[in-house]
Amino acid sequence: MQKAELLDLIRNGENSGVEFKLDAVDNVDLAREIVGFANFMGGMVLLGVADDGTIAGVARANLEEWVMELCRVKIEPPLIPYYELHREVEPGKDVAVVRILPGPSKPYARVHHHRRTYFIRVGSTSREASRDELERMFQDSGRLHYGAKPAPGATLADLDRRRLKDYFAHVLGQDHPADDDPVGWQRLLINLELMTGAGDLAVPTIDGLLLFGRQPRRFLPQAGIRAIAYAGTEPDYAVRADQDLKAPILPLLAENGDLVEIGLIEQALDFVNRNTEPGAHLVGARREDRPAYPAAVLREVIVNAVAHRDYAVVGADVLLAVYADRLEVTSPGRLPNSATVEALKAGFRYARNQTLVNVLRDYRYVDFRGMGIRHKIIPGMRAHNGTEPDLLATEHSFTVRLRSSTP
Repeated sequence: MQKAELLDLIRNGENSGVEFKLDAVDNVDLAREIVGFANFMGGMVLLGVADDGTIAGVARANLEEWVMELCRVKIEPPLIPYYELHREVEPGKDVAVVRILPGPSKPYARVHHHRRTYFIRVGSTSREASRDELERMFQDSGRLHYGAKPAPGATLADLDRRRLKDYFAHVLGQDHPADDDPVGWQRLLINLELMTGAGDLAVPTIDGLLLFGRQPRRFLPQAGIRAIAYAGTEPDYAVRADQDLKAPILPLLAENGDLVEIGLIEQALDFVNRNTEPGAHLVGARREDRPAYPAAVLREVIVNAVAHRDYAVVGADVLLAVYADRLEVTSPGRLPNSATVEALKAGFRYARNQTLVNVLRDYRYVDFRGMGIRHKIIPGMRAHNGTEPDLLATEHSFTVRLRSSTP
């Protein structure tokens, strides 16, 4: 960093990526700021600068060693920041820059008096992470499988035994316990992480209810899809259809594979089919009706939204919005740490909810390549109407937008 860049940072004041501290700061307070940056998007602590931007300089002996030591003993897991000392920023006054990258091992905690406290950066301050924020950091890091948590209040009776028997007998082709053997069912489902032990009880997991629950939304209000069809090209109060889709993700199949009772995915596909019109196209001298969206692409988009959304975000459903010229499917939760839009286009694979993906693969909703955006959605839309799907990632959601082929 050049001196001019440093002076610009100081002039602009503290923000979500910059913190000022005098070098007399306690190691506990500095550890809090470093943890907040590591749990967010990284940032810089400028040592030797007062809160109002006045350059006071640094005078602590062995400052670099002191910073590195506190990052080793006061932060868990330990991290190593970048350290730069800028001499003579003002006559006789040096400033140290401690640069923290987004931590690859989130969440980080400050350790003080044998207590771990997790901080995140919010604006120009670092505050303690809420329970939901901490849970999402653990989930994104892969250290917590949210779907394996018990669903309080649910019991074996809240799982649809018909769907479970169909899954084991006809999808997996294996034996299952008898109806009058609840202990056998619990043992089998615990082994598959569809139930879990909670004290002396066996309780359905979140994944178990999402896949096989009789009424998943009774215990999981986020277990559904909000489906809206607008008459025009923008959101409006006057809608053609507005429906809360609520069902277990999986259908109930007959022994020959025919649908007996549709699941959440089929409900969403049916909603789109009922609220879109095919377009007429000439193929040579022959008129041909073409659906607004290719079935394989539409199915892939909906399956991805259901399988990969962040179910730790309790207050939001997957949103399926049908407009006159496009369709948008928005999943709550940001992409995991290492995923980007460009990486997804290139074939990056991730599974936030591995149990959901495994079972959906058994039902052939998901293939073994796990690269549906690259191999199905993008080429499918190009072949269908020559358009490129839009992939839109924000801090709180991920949206796939498809353009209609209907003129």
